[in-house]
Amino acid sequence: MNFLTTALFRTCLAMALVGCLSPAIEAQEGSSDSGSLRVGVSPVFPPMVFKQGKELAGVEVDLARELGANLGRGITFVEVPWEDQIEALNEGRIDIVMSSMSITMARQAVVAFSRPYLIVGQMALVRAEDQNKYLLGFPLKPPGTVGVLSATTGEFLVRREFPKAKIKTFKTEADAAQALKKKKIDLLISDSTLIWYLAGIHATGGLVAVPFALNEEQLAWAIRKSDEALLTSVNEFIQKAGQEGTLNRVFRRWTAVAPEKR
Repeated sequence: MNFLTTALFRTCLAMALVGCLSPAIEAQEGSSDSGSLRVGVSPVFPPMVFKQGKELAGVEVDLARELGANLGRGITFVEVPWEDQIEALNEGRIDIVMSSMSITMARQAVVAFSRPYLIVGQMALVRAEDQNKYLLGFPLKPPGTVGVLSATTGEFLVRREFPKAKIKTFKTEADAAQALKKKKIDLLISDSTLIWYLAGIHATGGLVAVPFALNEEQLAWAIRKSDEALLTSVNEFIQKAGQEGTLNRVFRRWTAVAPEKR
């Protein structure tokens, strides 16, 4: 897919995937088949996973609880810095990453991914005064300084597709949005889910989404490659949640639209 396509993103959330599953795999020694499920989260990706006061909230949090109920297991949320999620998983400190993680070839080399449950794309957030610059699509070279969240696919895309761009990285979406307001950066590129969310809560502050997808990404949950039993159970849950409307209900709670079934 051309990363610089200017096709209008129809909605901020695209399609949940609910196709066929591969046959069940027998549990292997050391798999997480009992006790509390330790869910790794990085609460900096609203509306997927974030903090409301001191409490975790968002799509991933609700889906983690639904998953726990489906498996008959308790849920323990473990807050992990985003860049440490895969290391924490493979070291056995958590059992699954549910934190708005996109499938990439590099990540697939070190973890197993569940079936995708959502398709998103990278989008840009800009000041309202600059939105006319994007009326004809996204430029071949972004103007000014581009903000990205550190170690995300948004950063990877910008560095790959716009190697000459001036880039500033941020740890949190709140810091990035404030930098955009204060003109320390000229646009923020991140997941469409986050960009639409920020455009909504900062509308009165003069921030708007540029409604063009720069790519297409599949969101899924990461599991240790050795934990085939958990992977199978999670895949079965995603299929069931899509068919029974659980995904739609959770997405509608946190977003303006629900994903379409396939």
